[in-house]
Amino acid sequence: MRYLKLLVISFVFVLAIWFSRASSAEKFIEPAKQDKCPVCGMFVYKYPNWIAQIIFKDGLYAVFDGPKDMFKYYFNISKYGKNKTKEDIAKIYATEYYTTEKVEAKDVYFVVGSDVYGPMGEELVPVKGRKEAEAFMKEHKGGKILTFEQITPADVSGAMKMQEMPEHDKRH
Repeated sequence: MRYLKLLVISFVFVLAIWFSRASSAEKFIEPAKQDKCPVCGMFVYKYPNWIAQIIFKDGLYAVFDGPKDMFKYYFNISKYGKNKTKEDIAKIYATEYYTTEKVEAKDVYFVVGSDVYGPMGEELVPVKGRKEAEAFMKEHKGGKILTFEQITPADVSGAMKMQEMPEHDKRH
């Protein structure tokens, strides 16, 4: 009987630890001073208004100096992610442009090709709300508005090329 109690207590303890790790694996993790963007190598803590983050189910994370590098990583995870796959991802965060809040990337629109630059130049700017994204695009000469699911590798590299086009050649 005593053995059974010990077994049940151990099982409950293991479950509690597992659930606490699983739930904390989904919360935004404040980057440490030594955290570098795995794509460009920049220290990300210097750019709190641009931070993007991928959190994995095992509690590990990758942090970026902006959404552009986060998408480069996401679309080429085998190159940057040390044995990680997209299936290993628990949450993806971006810093919303106007509020600088860390929000789930699926909950914002990304404005591509605007005149707003991040730490590495041209950037995919995360804006919460369709109307706000449209206003941002108009005010900052953006090229197009996309959801997380709509962004392709061509959009990530295209964001950089759109900025070089003359004003009258920019297309939505």
